[in-house]
Amino acid sequence: MPSGRFIAMLAASVAASALTASAALAEEITVATVNNGDMIIMQKLSPEWEKATGNKVNWLVLEENVLRERVTTDIATKAGQFDVLTIGGYETPIWGKNGWLAPLNDLGADYDYDDLIAPVRSGLTVDGKLYAVPFYAESSFTLYRKDLFDAAGLKMPETPTYDQIKEFAAKLTDKSKEQYGLCLRGKPGWGENMAFVGTLVNTFGGRWFDMDWKPQINSPAWKQAIGWYVDAMKQYGPPGVSSNGFNENQALFASGHCAIWIDATSAAGRVYDPKQSKVADKVAFAKAPVAVTPNGSAWGWAWSLAIPATSKKAETAKSFVKWATSKAYVQRVGESEGWVAAPPGTRKSTYASPDYQKAAPFAATVLSAIESADPTKQTKDPVPYTGIQFVAIPEFQGIGTEVGQAVAAAVTGQQSVDDALDGAQTAVEKTMTEAGYIK
Repeated sequence: MPSGRFIAMLAASVAASALTASAALAEEITVATVNNGDMIIMQKLSPEWEKATGNKVNWLVLEENVLRERVTTDIATKAGQFDVLTIGGYETPIWGKNGWLAPLNDLGADYDYDDLIAPVRSGLTVDGKLYAVPFYAESSFTLYRKDLFDAAGLKMPETPTYDQIKEFAAKLTDKSKEQYGLCLRGKPGWGENMAFVGTLVNTFGGRWFDMDWKPQINSPAWKQAIGWYVDAMKQYGPPGVSSNGFNENQALFASGHCAIWIDATSAAGRVYDPKQSKVADKVAFAKAPVAVTPNGSAWGWAWSLAIPATSKKAETAKSFVKWATSKAYVQRVGESEGWVAAPPGTRKSTYASPDYQKAAPFAATVLSAIESADPTKQTKDPVPYTGIQFVAIPEFQGIGTEVGQAVAAAVTGQQSVDDALDGAQTAVEKTMTEAGYIK
């Protein structure tokens, strides 16, 4: 049951936006979101917003790659199917600049914009206008099984190297027990396998483009990084790597099948939660691994809620996104689901909460990783773009997915690393030439 404290906070957080929505006519808004755990909680709690406002939510909950395809098509064609979109730090500045999103600077003084973590807010802002509000934010780090490390006499450094990760994975792989030394994303997609691979390439000294926008995908640094990845997954990874994205690897780790998992810091709340994880009391963490340079070794991302400019129910949609990203909502999740499950990475007040600090031993590490992720210092050599695990140009969505398919072909053995990257290089050169980046 909601506490009296929560009811008061909820009333305060929705009052202003509820008044601006039509009090007389209830509206139904359509929300498109990803099937990640934090969003499933948002869907579970949404009847409380419905009861408080009299409005209804029609949910479309999709796998990550499918969600991105659907919302991109909708926004580009101005089809207007959705009133609230779940998008990230890649799409928001591009779509906001194009006038495809409604500004969200007017959610009211009680929204407490200053409580939003600065780099996260900045990544969703264009020319002083906020075009999405963060639902949860993340960097990446290394999760590992401390019980397996202890039993093998191994010690994880605070900042491991990729060579050390491979050595640990070799010693902790026991396929007869379905225990795999290392789990990494393999499902192709610019936001799936390439989210991890982008940081891997960065720290191996690679980059997507040189200063003249010429692709660098078949460079020695790329080949070393992808060679490391393919070898590690073939020897120490679980079966079906090319089908495993964030959710699949989270399930593998939480069920005890992975000794090491390098992925989003947002996973910590679930793998540390005994209600969701069989290894909750056996988990430890370290920073994302490094190779040649620390630059760009850990990503920066914020799953956020935005309102397309095509929505005819913008005021009701604003009421919903205000509720779902408010301090009161974080409090509500902490009370109903346990503080370890509170949406991470968005608000300073979350990390100042004694309840959250007590429940989340990873809190300080995660906050530090998010605050230190610098999309302007993400590579060893200079680049003409911003973005850590993505390149902030409209063409990257297609480019990243195409390269992700090439990497998947290498990890499944359909192509050699050299052939896969040479083919990707040719394809991306063609795209960049046709788009006018290469003269």
